[in-house]
Amino acid sequence: MDADVTCLDNLSTGIDRNIDHLFDKSKFDFVNEDVCTFETRGEFDYILHMASHASPEEYQVHPIETLRASSLGSVNMAELARRLDATILFASTSEVYGDAEVVPTPETYWGKVNPIGPRSCYDEGKRFAEALFMAYHKEYGLNVKVVRIFNSFGPRLREDGLYGRAMSRFIKQALANKPITIYGDGTQRRSFSYISDTITGLILLATNEKAKGEVVNIGNAQEITILRLAKKIRELTKSKSSLTFHPLPKDDPKRRCPDTNKMEKLLGWKPKISLEQGLKRTIIWFRRRSA
Repeated sequence: MDADVTCLDNLSTGIDRNIDHLFDKSKFDFVNEDVCTFETRGEFDYILHMASHASPEEYQVHPIETLRASSLGSVNMAELARRLDATILFASTSEVYGDAEVVPTPETYWGKVNPIGPRSCYDEGKRFAEALFMAYHKEYGLNVKVVRIFNSFGPRLREDGLYGRAMSRFIKQALANKPITIYGDGTQRRSFSYISDTITGLILLATNEKAKGEVVNIGNAQEITILRLAKKIRELTKSKSSLTFHPLPKDDPKRRCPDTNKMEKLLGWKPKISLEQGLKRTIIWFRRRSA
């Protein structure tokens, strides 16, 4: 796709080194501003609203900022799309399902979410934004697509401090032969989609008219326990790391696995990269960066 791309980011969670290879591209423009207050006279055909804190440890430290991105930020982006008659894709999350009682989880499941719990700033913020964008679709005919993204991973995934996720944290610890920290007993199950599969799905969804007004899952249905993931990373890195266990955070879901039948039938999308393939690629990237 030959497109002019404007990247809007206030770098509250992102880091510019992740896009430094794009700064010399004539069709790429970076704008360091907040999604809640961004104003422009530019013209856009597609808006991909993906702004939010997303790491559980990190967004719990910044709950109001997280809620603002999903509420005020979503209103701002919806109004921009309405003014420009642009297609807007909203990046929602598997977190809207909460501690799901139906697994694999289809889009028809309404969720089991604690509205005032420690994760609610993210969960409920995304649920509000979904309702907002569907209201814009119904009232104004806005071309809206909502995608519930399950765990994605790959190169450039942050591993530092509060921003680190289980996947990146495990790889960093394993490569340094430091103890791998597991929360709970490790029996909780997750599904991880390699980043190229996730991005392919997002582009297909954004650009296909058949998806107008639809809500779909994107992810990989290959499940793995957190304990098995830690052991697999230790094996692939040939690490001498020990495994350490810590208390499970409140409201941490037991299983997270998508039903992707709707996306497959609607757009013919299926993930292509297996968990092991993706892990190997990601580990290589982390090795090179730390060399």
